[in-house]
Amino acid sequence: MSQPDVEAVKSYLMDLQDRICAGLEALDGEGRFVEDDWDREGGGGGRTRVLAEGGVFEQAGVNFSHVFGNELPPSATAARPELAGRGFQAMGVSLVIHPRNPHVPTSHANVRFFIAEREGAEPVWWFGGGYDLTPYYGYEEDCIHWHRTARDACAPFGPDWYPRYKKWCDEYFFIRHRNEPRGVGGLFFDDLSEPDFDTAFRFLQAVGDSYLQAYGPIVERRRETPWSERERDFQLYRRGRYVEFNLVYDRGTLFGLQTGGRTESILMSLPPLVRWRYNWQPEPGTPEARLYSDFLRPRDWAEGG
Repeated sequence: MSQPDVEAVKSYLMDLQDRICAGLEALDGEGRFVEDDWDREGGGGGRTRVLAEGGVFEQAGVNFSHVFGNELPPSATAARPELAGRGFQAMGVSLVIHPRNPHVPTSHANVRFFIAEREGAEPVWWFGGGYDLTPYYGYEEDCIHWHRTARDACAPFGPDWYPRYKKWCDEYFFIRHRNEPRGVGGLFFDDLSEPDFDTAFRFLQAVGDSYLQAYGPIVERRRETPWSERERDFQLYRRGRYVEFNLVYDRGTLFGLQTGGRTESILMSLPPLVRWRYNWQPEPGTPEARLYSDFLRPRDWAEGG
């Protein structure tokens, strides 16, 4: 097994943050990212970049972090109790994009690397990440493009990589207390250390490098779609589901909070405006109802839905 190259991973992640921010600024056309460097008291830090009130993006956050400490938190050892007590390094790029136009979907991406070390023992390391799409109004061509880009990113690694991580994404981004998916999925992988470091690292890069290829054309296609206050109201209502998932289930959010990370950076994923309504249901036959019936369910989008 090839040995982990921590510095190579860090260099890639910081460059990925730069490239994604530049690409999103180009898509937005008006907004610019503001950078906020921060240090973590327990070790490490990061740089948070936020674009607010842009031409397309109401809020876009792209965060790089590299934190380390003497003991892994419960969220990291729940499935690996044998690692309890080890020192760790964790680094990654995490982003969430909340457009203003309800016809442009919200998107999320994350790529990360963990290494747990103890004197006298081999280091234990793994990669994780992926990306997923959360539309408010469904367009089949957007979902097909998103998933075909994800499939193409996985293709060099074997025919089973996309279906495996597509299925994992459908299962992970599921709001159990609502009994509904958060969106139309994409890719999700974790604990990836096989077959070796070089291959796993290349896969992380393939996922990270394909994000803008997946999202950019959708933004371009929908950014000028006219919208009404009714559609904006539905968008704000559906954003509530996003908040519920991130605060109740998301591993990255839990890890950041449990390791004493910077709260403002961890919670930059939350939308700037959101709305909840008691026991609301869409009217049958409406575009809002079609989101639930036709899009918020697992489908083989890469094969045309």
